[in-house]
Amino acid sequence: MDMKYFRSRIVIVEDNEAVREGFALIINSISKYYVVNTYESCEDAIKNLKKDKPEIILMDLELPGMDGVTGIYEIKKRMQGVEIIVNTIYENSELVFQALCAGASGYITKNSNHNELLDAIDEVTTGGAPMSSKIAKLVVESFQKNPNSPLSPRETEVLELLSKGKSYSLIAKDLFITKETAKSHIKNIYSKLQVNSKSEAIAKATQEKFI
Repeated sequence: MDMKYFRSRIVIVEDNEAVREGFALIINSISKYYVVNTYESCEDAIKNLKKDKPEIILMDLELPGMDGVTGIYEIKKRMQGVEIIVNTIYENSELVFQALCAGASGYITKNSNHNELLDAIDEVTTGGAPMSSKIAKLVVESFQKNPNSPLSPRETEVLELLSKGKSYSLIAKDLFITKETAKSHIKNIYSKLQVNSKSEAIAKATQEKFI
């Protein structure tokens, strides 16, 4: 049986041909890895996901057509178990942060040497997340609520349910309170956030990390 069936299956999405071929050469030089396919665009990679069955995808962010962040989101929607390593020029950019939030496991920079590339792949195969401490801190902070929120715990619950599109009646039912109490909480939320509508309240609370 062909030994490639025992290797980790890797797909490379990169529009620069020299970079694409260079990465494929490095990865294929290691017996435990096998580059199944390389693509210039996310669209092509997505079309072939079922056929390629990748375990790891090395993904550029600045691509023709669909951008890398959207590509990561679409791929993770179709294949949750795949590990995606971002390949980027800008190490600490907002784009890298967005990619990690979309589902990437980590990233390497375009000027990474052979060892750094292989170390990053090794790391994701063992459950790690190759990234700088600065980006890691940004990711952690994005999941933490603002401790200085003016909203009470109950008001926060109400607003979170409101942000999920729930009606006053459903919010009351979920929280075991009356509809009038739910309306009272929402009135207080508007007052504390100094807003006049549901959409304004959700937008402000999301931006300030109150929910």
